[in-house]
Amino acid sequence: MAAVAAAEGATRRVSARAAKDAVLTGAVDLARAAAEQVAEHAGDVGEHLGTVAEADRLISHQFECTMLGYRGWRWTVTLARVPRGRTATVCEVELLPGEGSILAPEWLPWSDRLRPGDIGVGDVLPFQADDPRLEPGYEPTGDDEQDAVAIEELALARARVLSPEGRDEAAERWYRGTRGPTAPGAVASAADCGSCGFLVPLQGALGQVFGVCANAWSPDDGKVVSLDHGCGAHSETDVEPHPTDWPAADPLIDEMDVEIVQLLDAARDAADSTDTRSGTSERTAEVAASIELALSQITLPEPGSSSAGPLSTAEPTTEPGVSSQDPDEPAR
Repeated sequence: MAAVAAAEGATRRVSARAAKDAVLTGAVDLARAAAEQVAEHAGDVGEHLGTVAEADRLISHQFECTMLGYRGWRWTVTLARVPRGRTATVCEVELLPGEGSILAPEWLPWSDRLRPGDIGVGDVLPFQADDPRLEPGYEPTGDDEQDAVAIEELALARARVLSPEGRDEAAERWYRGTRGPTAPGAVASAADCGSCGFLVPLQGALGQVFGVCANAWSPDDGKVVSLDHGCGAHSETDVEPHPTDWPAADPLIDEMDVEIVQLLDAARDAADSTDTRSGTSERTAEVAASIELALSQITLPEPGSSSAGPLSTAEPTTEPGVSSQDPDEPAR
């Protein structure tokens, strides 16, 4: 507290002395001319905002900055003079932020600012000798069999390979990304990638959880996917059949169209009916002729006859007065 009080007392003493320094406080035109000389345009230097006593015989003049994008910034021109001097001298001119000014974010190293996807075509990253995601690769030992396994099968013949930290970091990023089990497409899919015929497994420890999709119809074609990921292009799934979504339209009747096929059918039916009627007429005529022939063979009895029936067959009769009894037969 004593140090703070002493500093405040020194500031008050400096301010009091600066207020009496009429040579420096009155050199406003000199300070403005210096600011306009540094600024791109003279109009970028606005009105005088006041002075700030920096030390004995050292005062800073502040002017408003009118440039676009520099709201709240101030042109600061520091003037000084020698002891017992009557002439002000320009020490420095600079553009400093004030209250409410727009400032750039705190500087960060490129390794902390870089994000996935920031590297474009032609961009090159600087070498990191102490990258924790990598570790030294395999060094040949002279054993042909052991070196062949490490170099040809495990592909370890590189200066550096993934370290356990780098492998775990990649697995965590891939699994929690858009091609893991929590993606919307994976949640909606009926089967996972582990049972799909288009999955190409990875080698090594990452192959236990991930593979590469090789289905041209899948949105993940050529991408690393987790085994419990999924999409609608699975090799063993099929869409469920359902009726058409289009409503049934009303039938259209073309009254101006003549269907020749129907007319031919109608004509054929009419011909068949005519033939049937002709056949019936012929049969009727035959029956009538048979009836007329039968009637011609029937003889009606004469009036006064004592025939037993109203009709009798036409048989040969005897003459009147002649008995029809057999002469050889005894009289009755």
